[in-house]
Amino acid sequence: MNDDTPLVRQWTLLRILCARHHGATVREMAQEMGVSDKTIRRDLETFARVGFPLTETVQDHGRKKYGLDHDKVQPSLTFAFDEAIALYLGRQLLEPLAGTPFWNAARRAFKKVRASLSHEALHYIERFAGMFHQTTVGASNYTLKAELIDALMVGIEDRRATFITYQSLQATEPVTYDIYPYGIAHHRGSLYLAGWAPEHQQLRHWKVDRIESAEVTEFRFERPKDFDLAKHFGESFGVFQGDGRLQRVTIRFSKTVARYVHEGAWHASQKLSPQPDGGVLAEFQLGSTEEIKRWVLGFGREAEILAPKRLREEMAEELLAMQQRYRAATPQRLAGSAVAR
Repeated sequence: MNDDTPLVRQWTLLRILCARHHGATVREMAQEMGVSDKTIRRDLETFARVGFPLTETVQDHGRKKYGLDHDKVQPSLTFAFDEAIALYLGRQLLEPLAGTPFWNAARRAFKKVRASLSHEALHYIERFAGMFHQTTVGASNYTLKAELIDALMVGIEDRRATFITYQSLQATEPVTYDIYPYGIAHHRGSLYLAGWAPEHQQLRHWKVDRIESAEVTEFRFERPKDFDLAKHFGESFGVFQGDGRLQRVTIRFSKTVARYVHEGAWHASQKLSPQPDGGVLAEFQLGSTEEIKRWVLGFGREAEILAPKRLREEMAEELLAMQQRYRAATPQRLAGSAVAR
């Protein structure tokens, strides 16, 4: 499919065609989608080209209606019993899709799997569900942001400038400005939008939770041909941005946590080297060190940053500030604070 294909619009158009058993005219679809007849015809051509079972019915006065062959549009998919169980139990892993245009379709698919199983089978399967749990500590809830996320995706797919109202952590009031949305990343239970900020002339990230509204404009922008969303986020240890310059980060972990560090895929650039004392030396190439500093703090005394020098100094300053705060917080002071609350 062409990179310029507005995926969200075509997804919505497919839903319309699936629901209209008697079909719809190009004009009807164009009015419902808020686009031109030419755009709808181009989308229909795309559907036909990729093999969707599109039907065309000529009515009175040469009026054409388009639809989907419902005998063919429902794929005769069959699953082995263990496959159906795996899909049904895996539904919780798709929770991050909640609020996106694909979530409702995913839920309908799971309902069909559920409907195909007997009550006894479902009761048996739910026993397996208790064996798996997905933690949601700090995870965001996007069930009330469906329209906003849909607008952002239209902006991304159509490459159209989008006005967003954003409440940053530093600002006291939300600010509205235009951006060029490039793509969305999912990180630790939250969605982050990456795009160009014309006002600041730089690539930026916005946490979707803090976007209060989004309005897609008619102005189209050109996304850099060499921009790659995965590569872009791959330069950080999460979603924080750097200055574009990569630097080597070296961390020494003690024997106590060495196995845990070895078990994880922390970053694409990681290089883990076992040490004679049972510890492990970890090396990363990163564009931003803010998040890895917080990660290392989580290991306490079992981790030590060796390089770069500036990051090591920042960690020392952070630990000194923590030490001073904890020493200042005497038991009497803490008890008084509890009573005051």
